[in-house]
Amino acid sequence: MSPYDGLPPELVVERDGPVRTVVLNRPGELNAVNRDLHRALAEVWELLAADAEAKVVVLTGAGRAFSAGGDLGWITSFLDDPAARDASLREGAKIIEEMLRFPLPVIAAVNGPAVGLGCSVAVLSDIVLISERAHLADPHVSVGLVAGDGGAAFWPLLTPILRSREYLFTGDRIPAATAVELGLASRTVPADELAGAARDLALRLAAQPVAALRGTKRVVNAYLGQALAGAVQAGFAAEAETMRSAEHRALLLALARKAGG
Repeated sequence: MSPYDGLPPELVVERDGPVRTVVLNRPGELNAVNRDLHRALAEVWELLAADAEAKVVVLTGAGRAFSAGGDLGWITSFLDDPAARDASLREGAKIIEEMLRFPLPVIAAVNGPAVGLGCSVAVLSDIVLISERAHLADPHVSVGLVAGDGGAAFWPLLTPILRSREYLFTGDRIPAATAVELGLASRTVPADELAGAARDLALRLAAQPVAALRGTKRVVNAYLGQALAGAVQAGFAAEAETMRSAEHRALLLALARKAGG
């Protein structure tokens, strides 16, 4: 019996020696994050940390996307369900907190578009390998939201602020090479070599001295956690306020009508 059996099918954990590959598994929906996947992303890190045989985690998406961000149907349901909306914000904060305190190295293998929350979990990883065909984007502002669980909180720690502001304010796509230049990704990899490159790096890290590697990550993330504490808290509060706005409702309903044809 696997310790991961309780996870929903939207999130799959594959075991290969010391490497655990976490797969966002809604390929037909470009791995858009629905309620079950969101919950699983908040819970999986504790399960991985308790896995005594695991030494490295690879995070990737099934199919041609890493993640298209929040599932439109699920997000639209928040307009008339404030309890579910507030629960999602608490769960979103837990995802960030769990990733920051997770003890094992995490390699994001960004195989396709990483948008919104998909972009956030990719960039929160320790090393970000990005396919030359992939892109990042944080379009919160485009739907009337503050990017509280995303770029507004932690891109300023990683990028030149004047560069990242433009992408945050417009929601424009960040091509793979630009993401590396800005500091949002570690390096680009040809699309057909990405999975192999991530596995090779994972095995290399798995062979490193365990205490030294984990201790190094702990020190780095202590700095990140301290720097992000106020920004994340303020970000979620600002996002919650904009989720209640008439402007967000109108923009989201227009987007839903467009998506529905």
